[in-house]
Amino acid sequence: MSDPTSKKSASPAVLALEQLLERQASAAPACLVEPGLLPPQGILFVGGEPKVGKSLLVANLALSLAAGMDRIGFPIPAPRRVLICQFELPTPQFVSRLALMRRALGAAADQHLLVDTRATGHLLSAAQGLNHFVSAARAAAAEIIVLDPLYSTHDQDENDTRAMAALCQSLLRLRDASGAALVVVHHVRKSIGRHEIGSAFRGSSALHAVGDSYLLLTRPSPQLPTIELRFQFRYAAAQPPRLLQLDPRTLWFSAAGPPPASAAPRRKVEKADVKQALTEMGDQARYNQLRDQIMNTTECSKRTAQLAISEACQRGVIVQTNGQYRLPL
Repeated sequence: MSDPTSKKSASPAVLALEQLLERQASAAPACLVEPGLLPPQGILFVGGEPKVGKSLLVANLALSLAAGMDRIGFPIPAPRRVLICQFELPTPQFVSRLALMRRALGAAADQHLLVDTRATGHLLSAAQGLNHFVSAARAAAAEIIVLDPLYSTHDQDENDTRAMAALCQSLLRLRDASGAALVVVHHVRKSIGRHEIGSAFRGSSALHAVGDSYLLLTRPSPQLPTIELRFQFRYAAAQPPRLLQLDPRTLWFSAAGPPPASAAPRRKVEKADVKQALTEMGDQARYNQLRDQIMNTTECSKRTAQLAISEACQRGVIVQTNGQYRLPL
């Protein structure tokens, strides 16, 4: 049985630098989504809080790419063939969602947007599943593949670095065998700092090895109908955060005023921060209480707060007795 992920090379595998530069100059593909959000054959991870609108935003992006239209504030140079592999909604419900969004575009995306209606049940982490996605991408002549969400494409422990590294290798094989860029919807950790982006994703250490760009969605305030987009690029220039607002009548996001001011990166959490957090709690607190207080006052990640507590204990800044942390006498 032939392996869909294998490719026969019709040209030499070893080329001189001069040949490589000539080939690259002649191809010079434009970025699929500007500014640098999705390079050709790149991998974009999209993540955010539960129910923040990740899948809706990615569906907006997929339709915009298929139509070659800038609908949500990201310049798209040309129409692209997009294959959506989504695993959360039954196909009729998902098609109804696309049909509502389609009203804003007319028929512009109809020939370029494709849906894998048999994606559910196939695991990217298994050889048979990987072959399914490669075959579907080739049949669709896809230039972009959407996987929504990542956790439905595998049966691995996302807290296991080796398992996630193996899954990332499957993503790379899918990209290389199909020749397409990947847009991957993924979940973030429960507690993330204000300035975390790529490191906020579950299995982030493995994802950092393969991702070209990261898009993080958060809700600045439960009272506001807006979401904030923050970006991290491997190669492109940094971009300021943006605010978007969802129109429930059309299911399209649009700009919601000027982008929020970008705050200066938070300094390292110091021993004095730990001591101050404990003082504010009455000089005594349980581990989880102290950790959460440090996260709230310094806007750091859960991991950073944990390391700060450990270092403060080692240096005698705070002491632990019977499950309680307190200042030394």
